[in-house]
Amino acid sequence: MENTFLKTTIRKTIPVGQYINEISQPFKDKFLYKMQVYQMDEQITKKLREHAKDLVVIVFSAEWCKDCAENVPILAKLAEETGIDVFVFGGLKTNPLNQKEKWSIPPSPPEVKQFDVQRIPHIIIFNKKGKELGVIIENPKPGLTLEKEIFNILQL
Repeated sequence: MENTFLKTTIRKTIPVGQYINEISQPFKDKFLYKMQVYQMDEQITKKLREHAKDLVVIVFSAEWCKDCAENVPILAKLAEETGIDVFVFGGLKTNPLNQKEKWSIPPSPPEVKQFDVQRIPHIIIFNKKGKELGVIIENPKPGLTLEKEIFNILQL
């Protein structure tokens, strides 16, 4: 059963597939292409599928972000292939007028402060009880795929 904190957070997001479909051009094509050509690690995907009902992934993203264009489509494909719930806080914008505040709020969601988002994508893996299991910032660790790093966080 999801806890109140997680339910409230999810209500402020959109599912990853919807997020990608709503991205403007030319960014949308980059996200869709990456999703189309990326080959998932089938052994890891199979193991993650077994635990999908227990996981929620929350991502902070922006369509202009190169690392987001690399990793958010993989999360969308992972959601499709495993059933893991992946939700996105999108539309992040930097704040060029204020050196002390990284993000311009709005349009960036106020949750960027709550989750101390400094770089994106900021990927947080939760269990359905709302416990934070791990965070991936920008990219997986060197030598790991995104699905492998999520698998490692879960210590399966």
